[in-house]
Amino acid sequence: MSQHIHDDDSWIRRFAATAQSTARLVCFPHAGGSAGYFRLLAHALAPGIDTLAIQYPGRQDRHREQLLDSVSELADASFAALRHRLEPPFAFFGHSLGAVVAFEVARRFEQQTPHGPVRLFASSRRAPSVVREGTVHLRDDDGLVAEILRLGGTDRSVLEDPDMRQLILPVVRADYRAIETYTAPAGARLTCPVSVFVGASDPVTSAVDMTAWEAHTTKGTDTQVFDGGHFYLDQHVPEVASAIVGAM
Repeated sequence: MSQHIHDDDSWIRRFAATAQSTARLVCFPHAGGSAGYFRLLAHALAPGIDTLAIQYPGRQDRHREQLLDSVSELADASFAALRHRLEPPFAFFGHSLGAVVAFEVARRFEQQTPHGPVRLFASSRRAPSVVREGTVHLRDDDGLVAEILRLGGTDRSVLEDPDMRQLILPVVRADYRAIETYTAPAGARLTCPVSVFVGASDPVTSAVDMTAWEAHTTKGTDTQVFDGGHFYLDQHVPEVASAIVGAM
């Protein structure tokens, strides 16, 4: 596969470059998350699949950049970074917030380029058509921390450090504002299949919520339930990698 991705691109990270890959997977992080969340998955998928991860502004090496607090802004900017850098076949994997961003980027590829993704992997996020009022982004800092701890994936000691809280919470709040104010366009559908991944004990996303992804594709869905919660991926990288390889 052609290796014309620039590793210094501010939006794109690559953790396991390989010249032997036959397909490419682009990963989109969760609220408060960074591209580095997919490092282990990228290594598990190499060398057959070349994994790229999106780095949203405002975190880690982009911490001085302005935060984007809408899904449309995140999707527009991600699409702009990717549109001239992806050759088919490629697929998208989005975790939580990232599932919706990936869905919107996939829609932009289908609408504006000759080639869309061959598959969307939607992880730990209910379908766009399942709407619930979200107010986490309106909470005070302690309320925001409580939600982060409820979902897991972040060590409590990190959130007890005042300097770390000052870095993390504005990012999380902007991301929650993005996902909680998002409304899918009526009838929004992809022409690629959707693979749905969810943790059996996810406190915010049930398997039933995930089945509604069927309404957002003309090619059908399949669902895999893993042991664990919202961040089931942390404990199941080999199994998730195997599922991705099998679906691509």
